[in-house]
Amino acid sequence: MAGKKWAKRGRIAKGAPTLRGVAGASGRVLVVDDNKVIRQLIRVNLELEGFEVVTAADGAECLEIVHQVRPDVVTLDVVMPRLDGVRTAARLRADTDPVMRRVGIVMVSAGTLPEAASGVDAYVAKPFEPADLVETVRRLVRRGSVPPEPRGRAASAPGPA
Repeated sequence: MAGKKWAKRGRIAKGAPTLRGVAGASGRVLVVDDNKVIRQLIRVNLELEGFEVVTAADGAECLEIVHQVRPDVVTLDVVMPRLDGVRTAARLRADTDPVMRRVGIVMVSAGTLPEAASGVDAYVAKPFEPADLVETVRRLVRRGSVPPEPRGRAASAPGPA
């Protein structure tokens, strides 16, 4: 029955494959906001651009499901009940799983980015243009999908062999 619960809520079942390395896939995003309307707005806009989206109502729920979802990017509201966005971002960065420590984090909030919000990769102010948020998420997904250059080797443009 747990699989049906996840499917009904737009979640991904435990053990579901991630989209990393799948041709044509845009990426997986975990949208975390206590406002249902904002969650839906972000979800719809990202899905229209080809992203797979999972939602959570606050930071505590985010941390409960993040290892099952294995997102490429997490969007976080700052002010949420139980666990706010700043503390959620800090816990993601302190995770023992190196993949979770590298997940892209976008803070989406009506206020300014708190000084305590270390480890956040991007900030989008509410009210936001959906296209701006989508582009920010897309940039972070691309950043995470390109393997880093080995140290000591300069990047070179492909040329004739």
